[in-house]
Amino acid sequence: MTTDSNLNLHGRPARTATVERNTAETQITCTVNLDGTGQGIVDTGVPFLDHMIDQIKRHGLFDLDIKCTGDTYIDDHHSVEDTGITLGQAFNKALGDKKGIRRYGHFYAPLDESLTRAVVDLSGRPGLHMDIPFTRSHVGTFDVDLFSEFFYGLVNHSWMTVHLDNLKGKNSHHQIESTFKAFARALRMACEYDERALNTLPSTKEAF
Repeated sequence: MTTDSNLNLHGRPARTATVERNTAETQITCTVNLDGTGQGIVDTGVPFLDHMIDQIKRHGLFDLDIKCTGDTYIDDHHSVEDTGITLGQAFNKALGDKKGIRRYGHFYAPLDESLTRAVVDLSGRPGLHMDIPFTRSHVGTFDVDLFSEFFYGLVNHSWMTVHLDNLKGKNSHHQIESTFKAFARALRMACEYDERALNTLPSTKEAF
């Protein structure tokens, strides 16, 4: 184990990034450590979103600190979407040149009656493909339409391809949470180093 804070456990440069995004609607600071242990404080001003990002943090083993101040007195839309954008920018920045990573990740996550599959490709080509048949429009005060807004923001600004499919589910809370858990695990796999190809870019194009 290295004692140099600028290196990760593989002796490679630490994969960290901080992004600030300030608009007339939101002010956001996001710090990411891809080689973390699932620590950090998430405060988006939208409690249900905090709970879901905690799934990314804990199951992805990413250290995440996110602070968002937004116009939630209007509704939660801007804070949810812009948090996704800023988190995506931070992931993209932290990944750097992507040399040595697995690139692909996949995971099935059950949560009671709900079962969701997530597939991730750190391709450099943004694309989100979702099939989540929600059974109601809100989870508490959280509008389920904002679920896709978060992921579109994250995917488009991290330049990754993501497929999210809820294969079974009747409870919308379970559908969303199992999706975040599956995504976290799939992203963790994609970001991990491939010990057999640490000095190789995982693309026949030799570019992303």
